[in-house]
Amino acid sequence: MKVLSLTEPYASLVKNGVKKIETRSWKTNYRGRLYIHASSTPIPVRCRNNSELMNLVDYNNLNFGHIICSCYLEDCVLMTDSFIEKIKNTDYNEYIAGEYAPGRYAWILKDLEVLDNPIKVGGHLGIWNYME
Repeated sequence: MKVLSLTEPYASLVKNGVKKIETRSWKTNYRGRLYIHASSTPIPVRCRNNSELMNLVDYNNLNFGHIICSCYLEDCVLMTDSFIEKIKNTDYNEYIAGEYAPGRYAWILKDLEVLDNPIKVGGHLGIWNYME
């Protein structure tokens, strides 16, 4: 299955249903089922210093180094000013849980399924394959 590694708290925000859009500097043509992996990388300083963002997640329930859920990658949308304004005005938590800027890409995630038993595995950059 295809996997996308995210740093915490972003992976847990996807798992908890707060984050339904993953923001990236690059587009993908892949559409389909995707595991979300919480990387082993420590929480970036810019996140730790953002109390609004950190208040959206329980720090004690993060799963560093595990595949924690799956979702369906439905679309990949080039961000425009109007797209960004719409997200900011309709779902502020989504907005603060991503890096929204014109020219970046919004990966639209649907059909979330949380894993009962997270899978411990090392992550990789980009979309990668996990063989069970």
